[in-house]
Amino acid sequence: MNMEYYDIFIGFLDSVTGHLALAVYLLAVTGERAVWRRLKKLPLLLLSPLIAILLSFGMYMLPELRAVQYYISSLSVLLMCALWVRWAWSWGFWPSFAAACMAGIFQVAGATVSAMVPLPFAPAAGLHLAISIAVSLLLYRLRFGTWFCLLLNDRSAPRRLALLLFALEATMELLLRLGFGLQPRFLSFYYLLVVAMVILMTVLIVYLAQRLDTARKMQAQQDVIAQQRLYEQDLEMLRREVRTFRHDYKNLLAGLSQQAGKGELEGLRRTLSQLEAGFDVRLGAKIQESAQIGNLQIPEVRSLLLSKLTAMREKGVECRLEVLYPLADVNMDVWDFVRCLGILIDNGVEAALDAGQPWVEIILLAQERRVFLRVSNPYTNHIEPGKMWHEGWSTKGAGRGMGLFSYQRILEGCPSASSSTSWDKGIFVQELTVEGGR
Repeated sequence: MNMEYYDIFIGFLDSVTGHLALAVYLLAVTGERAVWRRLKKLPLLLLSPLIAILLSFGMYMLPELRAVQYYISSLSVLLMCALWVRWAWSWGFWPSFAAACMAGIFQVAGATVSAMVPLPFAPAAGLHLAISIAVSLLLYRLRFGTWFCLLLNDRSAPRRLALLLFALEATMELLLRLGFGLQPRFLSFYYLLVVAMVILMTVLIVYLAQRLDTARKMQAQQDVIAQQRLYEQDLEMLRREVRTFRHDYKNLLAGLSQQAGKGELEGLRRTLSQLEAGFDVRLGAKIQESAQIGNLQIPEVRSLLLSKLTAMREKGVECRLEVLYPLADVNMDVWDFVRCLGILIDNGVEAALDAGQPWVEIILLAQERRVFLRVSNPYTNHIEPGKMWHEGWSTKGAGRGMGLFSYQRILEGCPSASSSTSWDKGIFVQELTVEGGR
């Protein structure tokens, strides 16, 4: 019995060593610079090995759970570490879980490599921590944390990245368990396989982050080009308006002087008011549009709208854009939101082209943890409510109407989003509401 308690105590110390190594790797994979601020929160993490050893002891008392005891214990440790990261770094669950899995991969690999040298417990624990510190310093030197956090900051990536890293971490745990049953002649190949897997995972993360960084830079360049095209068009229109105003201002002044000479103050006031209103309508609309675009703080949404605005101008479709408040977040996958927005705008433009004076109105309102989108346009064709959501239906002919069908499929997978459709007096309106945004 005393031997069992001794084994539990050694198991607890081994778990503490593993958690310390995991904490070191967490600092590296998150690229943390304020190390002391995180280390001050380390004592709470040490509750995890205590809970894990009690859980393992409880499962050991149940014979039917002994076969999976190690895997359940490892999963519980991973979840507890993810919760600690969420508290210490103030991140969401999926980024925290991804960081814990990434650090867990390095920690398990370090434990495997340290087992290459048969040593008593104390020197083996020291070797494990020394390997952890050395690898973490190398990761800092390679700026691995910068690339990894770049992936975590992508709105659409944390969940998929976390699940991928969890699968890889589970594979590393399985390799660690398999290593105990290997014959000595296969151990060198086994250690080489573990090291190669960790290196490949590291390279994969850096490669994915670099691709994302390149895509973001290209998107930023496309945004700049689209903005420049819009601004150049606006400036040209403003220049024409000013030239027209300069050409006419002498006649306007002559008329105003004549009214003033006759003492027609009320008529003079009315003429000045009309002149000011007309000038504001022609010039103020362009200035207002620039301000609306500035409220779009989600790069993917801004990029899409800039490209759609440019395309609408080229087709002769007037766009009435209103973004009344800064839009910084939406409570659904950002690319799904972009796809929905693109589908609604494309449908609106296509329908508006059949009208005598084509226009599309786009309203984006972010307020009270809710994002509201409204796209309206003139519509002259016949509406078939029972068919418009079917795959392939279109007023332009069979086989073209994939947009609204895809739109419905996207919304089916997003419980926070709801849509509505209405048409009245030649105006077709599509509305999308996403609840729960910041």
